[in-house]
Amino acid sequence: MATAKTVSKISDKLIKVNESFTINMYDNGFMVEAGGRNKKGDYVTAKILCNTLDEVLALVKEAGEMDLDV
Repeated sequence: MATAKTVSKISDKLIKVNESFTINMYDNGFMVEAGGRNKKGDYVTAKILCNTLDEVLALVKEAGEMDLDV
């Protein structure tokens, strides 16, 4: 049985990000959702679950340092 690769950074899935992203807050954590382009140039969305606010902030910082898909 194959298992999916765990995505813990935006750059695990995207090489360029859109100019906006979404943070959802749940009872047991957060989800950061960012769209952009992958290595093939296809438009994809990264949805990353976070247990702590520090993990969310790390993803926001990473998104801010990535190239924009404009």
